[in-house]
Amino acid sequence: MTIRSARRTRRGHRALTAGGIGGAALLLLGACSPAVDTQSGSDAHSAPAYTTSGQVSGTVTVLAAASLKESFTALAAEFEKRHPGTEVTLGFGGSDNLAASITSGAPADVFAAASPGTMETVVNADGTVGPPATFVRNQLEIATLPGNPDQITTLKDLGKSGLKVVLCDATVPCGIAAQRSLEAGGVSVTPVSYERDVKSALTKVELKEADAALVYRTDVRAAGGKVTGVPFPESAQAVNNYPIARLKDAPNAEGGQAFIDLVRSAEGRKILTDAGFLAP
Repeated sequence: MTIRSARRTRRGHRALTAGGIGGAALLLLGACSPAVDTQSGSDAHSAPAYTTSGQVSGTVTVLAAASLKESFTALAAEFEKRHPGTEVTLGFGGSDNLAASITSGAPADVFAAASPGTMETVVNADGTVGPPATFVRNQLEIATLPGNPDQITTLKDLGKSGLKVVLCDATVPCGIAAQRSLEAGGVSVTPVSYERDVKSALTKVELKEADAALVYRTDVRAAGGKVTGVPFPESAQAVNNYPIARLKDAPNAEGGQAFIDLVRSAEGRKILTDAGFLAP
């Protein structure tokens, strides 16, 4: 599986390749195994203004679920603006693939997953500092060809004969959410392909290689006019919580914590909710 990646700085754009994540000899992980904190209570509905103590410098490496690409690219730019001289390197991919890279020793400071279950893989490897915190939620929409020429209006329409439907692989959070939604609606779908992450599934529709895909509503919004989104009530049965955590033995622990603080701040929350994410 390939990890989609990008790095955004005011000086340019540099990719963090799959080889750079999984192939480098890195040591991450060690510490206790806390449970995932779902952030219930008042903190789930409010966020503080962004502040950080101490001097933040150097490179901050963040591995994040593919559905966070646009939002985290914007957050990285904001972080670099607030901390001149810092550089944020972003690696995107399927959450399970990223978790496997981390537990294999990939060097990173922060991990943001698209489900608590995937984060738990890293937690159980004693790889986080403190309990992961849920910072946003997300749910699925049907992405169709522009203008919805197949007139897909319900989840059951995905079972139409001859309709080419794409799903995320069953091992990644968007695939798990899709299966739960289909089960909730009593819908049977035989996809033409299973994709390694949500961006790959969406691309199939954008390239007109598929008629529809089950993807996150944030990805539909990010695609603009390249697809048309169709919400469906069954998606409420499979809303995904997104946890974030600083990794044990992070090369830049202070920078990693500062990035998490920005993500969970009022400023970070606005960037994420503007992209279509739900508050935790």
